[in-house]
Amino acid sequence: MSLEQVLNDEERLAQLDVDQLRQLVGLVEYDASGDPFPVTGWDALVWVVGNATQTAHFLQSALGMELVAYSGPETGNRDSVSHVLRSGAARFVVTGACDPASPLADHHREHGDGVADIALSVPDVDRCVAHARAMGATVLEEPHDLTDEHGTVRLAAIATYGDTRHTLVDRSRYTGPHLPGYVARTSSHQPRPGRPQRLFQAIDHVVGNVELGAMDRWVDFYNRVMGFTNMAEFVGEDIATDYSALMSKVVANGNHRVKFPLNEPAVGKKRSQIDEFLDFHQGPGVQHVALATSDVIGTVDAMRAEGIEFLATPDSYYSDPELRARIGTVRVPIEELQRRGILVDRDEDGYLLQIFTKPIGDRPTVFFELIERHGSLGFGKGNFKALFEAIEREQERRGNS
Repeated sequence: MSLEQVLNDEERLAQLDVDQLRQLVGLVEYDASGDPFPVTGWDALVWVVGNATQTAHFLQSALGMELVAYSGPETGNRDSVSHVLRSGAARFVVTGACDPASPLADHHREHGDGVADIALSVPDVDRCVAHARAMGATVLEEPHDLTDEHGTVRLAAIATYGDTRHTLVDRSRYTGPHLPGYVARTSSHQPRPGRPQRLFQAIDHVVGNVELGAMDRWVDFYNRVMGFTNMAEFVGEDIATDYSALMSKVVANGNHRVKFPLNEPAVGKKRSQIDEFLDFHQGPGVQHVALATSDVIGTVDAMRAEGIEFLATPDSYYSDPELRARIGTVRVPIEELQRRGILVDRDEDGYLLQIFTKPIGDRPTVFFELIERHGSLGFGKGNFKALFEAIEREQERRGNS
């Protein structure tokens, strides 16, 4: 298979190659010919926020993203304002209501800032929708075209957990900056001198939190409706502390560009992080977005310089002889990882480095993960206990233990 067939438009624009994607996100070979619901990759993460203009600035200053397109009253959109930002192959759309009567205002009032739409790139919108409907999915938007002077985009949308949706996008006949109704837009924002050109290159995975007893139902949804396969399962002691627990299963599309860990709470002595999320988010939704970087050290340093706070890891994590024996040699001295609070995990395929921000909004809901893969196709199983204990310390400070 040639590079042109393997890479999607976003990856080509980001000047990423197949070897980089194998390392960044664990890309695998895949034959889509027999897939009734072929998904080629991420199209965009669409965020509904209280102030899209300020959030767009935050994403540029704190995450190093680049503003590329805009829709709002000046472009004929009286309902909302949307800013489109990119970093490598990743595209975020941040949207806020400018009309108080907009449904977006109701969505934000209920859920706060967060990802409302995980838009996916597909080669055949109609085929995907027909299969989804036959499998019992709720179709929110029928296949339709949007057209302007740059060409035509075909879209549809299906429902998933909570109020989250998947917009299915075929932009193979479109050359505009995002979608019809958007205009190209750049920003006067200037990054700090010496900062890396790009803090992350792609989206690695998006984690969804669902209510108790719903995880298997949504795993089945992705298996049956969208043809995803099961990658991993974490239950019991894998994913528990002395006080709280959760259960998690991971589904992925054929080429592993799109990976969805799905979490539900489990019974523990205290309320789990999933319980807290469900309370503050008012139901199921996206818990965190994992951003793939080729230099987690540089990215963490740059984000900290902009005021981003990360979950703290105790020094005992790094002095644990069992950890030292398990992870072996990694590209960065353990002392450098310890200074920044970066976690390490190793599996049969390789290792990964990862770190998690604190929640990025007023509600303790959505946050970011930074992940640097070196062969590992996992999700940091060996770090779960350390991560959850760090989250529990933050919960206790909020009085939600």
